[in-house]
Amino acid sequence: MTRTVPTDVDGAIAAGPQHRLALRKSLARLSVRPRSILILAVIPLVAIGYGIWGWQHDWVLGVDSAVYRAGALTLLHGDSLYDANTLAPEPWWALLPFTYPPTAALIFVPLAAFPTQISWGLITAISLAAMALSIRIAIGALPRPANDGPRWWASPARSTIVFFLVFLGLEPVWRTIFLGQINLVLMAMILLDMLVIGARGSRWGGVLVGVAAAIKLTPLVFLGHLFITGRRMDAIRGFATFIVLQGLMFLINSHDAAKYWTVTLPDTGRIGPVHWAGNQSLNALMNRATDLAPWASKAAMGIGFLLAIPALWLLIRFHRKGQALAALLVTAFWTLLISPISWTHHWVWVIPLIVLLVSRLPKTTPKTAWKRWVGTGLVAFVFVSCVLLILPNGRNVELHWKVWQNVLGDAYILMPVVLAAALILRWGLQRRARKKAASDEHVDVATGV
Repeated sequence: MTRTVPTDVDGAIAAGPQHRLALRKSLARLSVRPRSILILAVIPLVAIGYGIWGWQHDWVLGVDSAVYRAGALTLLHGDSLYDANTLAPEPWWALLPFTYPPTAALIFVPLAAFPTQISWGLITAISLAAMALSIRIAIGALPRPANDGPRWWASPARSTIVFFLVFLGLEPVWRTIFLGQINLVLMAMILLDMLVIGARGSRWGGVLVGVAAAIKLTPLVFLGHLFITGRRMDAIRGFATFIVLQGLMFLINSHDAAKYWTVTLPDTGRIGPVHWAGNQSLNALMNRATDLAPWASKAAMGIGFLLAIPALWLLIRFHRKGQALAALLVTAFWTLLISPISWTHHWVWVIPLIVLLVSRLPKTTPKTAWKRWVGTGLVAFVFVSCVLLILPNGRNVELHWKVWQNVLGDAYILMPVVLAAALILRWGLQRRARKKAASDEHVDVATGV
């Protein structure tokens, strides 16, 4: 396993060791703060209550959570998940195909015990708790501020609550909640595994990533991240967990397990139209820009592999600096770009990104502070503005967008690319300035000035 030295974003040695998220200690501190418990608990409890009320009044709640529950019921009934475009237990307002691996249906089995609307309430409550946990983990992964430095962001409990309330306004967050999606839960599992459990050398490192990959395949990329950063045993455990779960499904329902890997998975059209505005991936960008050219998806994949070069460089650079959260975010956003389908609600990874950007705001001089404030503000604005809802979309309208509409309609995609380019350019300019200063100093010494 490689060893890293914590440093700040500019390469200086960080002030003190990084936070370690101790769940027991955090929960103990939280238990003596009834106001914090109330703030963090009231919204999830309201979600459950809303789900119960919706069940009693037959409301339409949680399209995707309804599909999760229907998948679990279909598995329990012994029916096929993939032979038809819809599932028999789905309500009339959620007639969608089951696009997840069969292992996901197995993990969703507990939802079968509850009505559809209550299942939405439970998933929402768990998702909100997962968001709070993700925020706390992100804060815990930040380098400690200097003793004489600004500490307005460094109180974990207070910062978690503030971020939690503010982030409810992010489009990926409220859309995840509205649909009854599990993106927040998957993100929390990955953060908990990679920044807490595995970071401490636990024998359980990688297992949660493997489980997350069994629900949605994209977390498999994080096993590669573990391998690259020297945590090879965690990567092996995660992959073994994933394989064991797949093998279990072959024993339970070999027909669906085989059909998913041979027929369903390659059929991206089953998930939805790739060119729809809600798809924020390179694949969508290329298909929208080329009017569904037959080579668009292959071109998008090629661009994604080219972007893997600077992404890998950034990942390794952050890792060597001891900035595990920043390195992890590089992998997360590259995965969102390269995935054939990245719906807007998949972009919940902006949560730890904003936490990281906000934590860096005080670490600058008054002369250059505006740059970081503007950068952080623009990132937050992209995901709060709901610009994708304002643009015309659906029924192939995206194929006729004007140039400025394409720029706005691909805002999620462009954000990490622009941010990474700015970061690389900044580091390049700093390196050039250091070399020039060292050269000038050498000349001064040589000339005796």
